[in-house]
Amino acid sequence: MNKITIQDILDYKKSRKPFATLTSYDYSSAKIVDSTGIPLILVGDSAAMVMLGYENTLPITMDEMLVFVKAVSRGSTNALVVADMPFMSYQSSVEQALVNAGLFVKEGNANAVKLEGGKRVIPQINAMVQSGIPVMGHLGLTPQSFHQLSGYSIQGKTPGDAQKIIDDAKAVEEAGGFAVVLECVPESTAEEIKKTLTIPKLGIL
Repeated sequence: MNKITIQDILDYKKSRKPFATLTSYDYSSAKIVDSTGIPLILVGDSAAMVMLGYENTLPITMDEMLVFVKAVSRGSTNALVVADMPFMSYQSSVEQALVNAGLFVKEGNANAVKLEGGKRVIPQINAMVQSGIPVMGHLGLTPQSFHQLSGYSIQGKTPGDAQKIIDDAKAVEEAGGFAVVLECVPESTAEEIKKTLTIPKLGIL
């Protein structure tokens, strides 16, 4: 089996072929996931809780995430590996975002990065894509913003909030994002985004 590419992921959308994505944090689990033929592995910042015992995703650092990304990349021969950018590794400036995304690709051997947010992070997405770093967006419930969101709850329940998520998804695609993760949004909003975008939509179970 050949290494999955960004174009392969985009082709799934064009052909309406569903595909699964799993999270992995270490070499052994990455080997197992990779052997199943699942095309995309996310090295999630949820490693903060699952692997390091933090209360939420906010404390995990770039250095800690790099350890997990390197391990998963070594264990994945076929799947596309996406590195989750941790809290405050990309929010403060485009330059910071580009440097940290570059570390995941150059040192971590990741094939792409994921970051939370829509229009507010479009400059970061633009810079990464223009530098050759594929980007996956993450909308709806964005765990790094759970303080601002007043906890973990369904997002986009009102027509106005739903439209904001839809507009953010369009903005991510227009900036060059190759896929969008939707977390805790109403089914109707997810379906509208699915119909609107030409890039794949990934749900979280």
